[in-house]
Amino acid sequence: MILEMKVPSPGESIKEVEIATWLVKDGDYVEKDQAIAEVDSDKATLELPAEASGTITLKAEEGDAVAVGAVVCLIDTGAAKPAGDAPAAEAPKTEAPKAEVKAEAPKAEAPKAEVAPATTYASGTPSPAARKILDEKNIAPATVSGTGKAGRITKEDALNAVPSMGTPTGGNRGSERTKLSMLRRKVAERLVAAKNETAMLTTFNEVNMTPINLIRNEYKDAFKAKHGGLGLGFMSFFTKAVTRALQLYPDVNSMMDGDYKVAYDFADISIAVSGPKGLMVPVVRNAENLTFRGVEAEIKRLALRARDGQITVDDMTGGTFTITNGGVFGSMLSTPIINPPQSGILGMHNIIERPIAVNGKVEIHPMMYVALSYDHRIIDGRESVGFLVAVKEALENPLELLMNGDAKRALEL
Repeated sequence: MILEMKVPSPGESIKEVEIATWLVKDGDYVEKDQAIAEVDSDKATLELPAEASGTITLKAEEGDAVAVGAVVCLIDTGAAKPAGDAPAAEAPKTEAPKAEVKAEAPKAEAPKAEVAPATTYASGTPSPAARKILDEKNIAPATVSGTGKAGRITKEDALNAVPSMGTPTGGNRGSERTKLSMLRRKVAERLVAAKNETAMLTTFNEVNMTPINLIRNEYKDAFKAKHGGLGLGFMSFFTKAVTRALQLYPDVNSMMDGDYKVAYDFADISIAVSGPKGLMVPVVRNAENLTFRGVEAEIKRLALRARDGQITVDDMTGGTFTITNGGVFGSMLSTPIINPPQSGILGMHNIIERPIAVNGKVEIHPMMYVALSYDHRIIDGRESVGFLVAVKEALENPLELLMNGDAKRALEL
């Protein structure tokens, strides 16, 4: 029986996928549920499992865009599974006696010596007219091959000489042209759309990370021991600070839909993570209701799924606000691009010790620049600046504003 395998629908809005990689070859025997291909949609890369056991016949090439529901391969379920790979015994080879034939070896002819052209004082020397042209072109005579008598550089040689585009180094100058994955092309399309279709503006502030560092240094070991090896990172503090600020400034937690504003009474926070297929933004649902442990556990779960290529469309669908951390790559300051149709994104950056004024004195503290990019069509300056200041206040006073004065209880220790 021949089974037609069709492209399943990865999501409601997805109409086609792209064959990223075939994991099997044409004619291979495959087992049921064996991963046979990786397919790219505009939201994620997914594995395609075999629906039955049998011999496979591929009907699409790598890089082909295939509509959802189209046939991509055939599986002959009646084919027998091939036997083991033990090689068959080879029959002993009997060599026929070789007849010895004495042949006279051809006489090798001595190579003819090539006579090199005579080198004279004129070799590589430009004529007066040629020198003038080379000077005007700023070309060194030593870089031009002369075609005149005894290698002299003629006027025509000078006219045909092309200025060097930089100093020759003898290094490689190859290039490679590869097609972007469907996911990467969709990311590019969305980023360009965000720049072209929103009134994007960015406001900046800085955060003194000393209070968070003090809490982490005091409780991170106990937190890890109590919660099964879960780390107490910065993302839980930032997520809690963002959800608090979204409640204070709900316009930042809203979106444009034509002529309407859609406001949300929940905070689904998209967390930008780097995976093997590029940037992905899985969503932490109802982050406003999660504890520090809950936020850290969910971010770890989503990050592992992204790293292992197991992120699904559902993991990345929705989201009312995004947090991205360029600081892990060393970024000091940037203007993050809005993740449409959201209206705001918070950019974190690296932490650097800098001198700041504290109560009239200069002190050294670990400082981080933060950036809020927002859609000015729906968020005004007062809301955007107020939101970022609220985030800063919560991060610089986490014990009172994020932990209700009790760090142990907030961290469930």
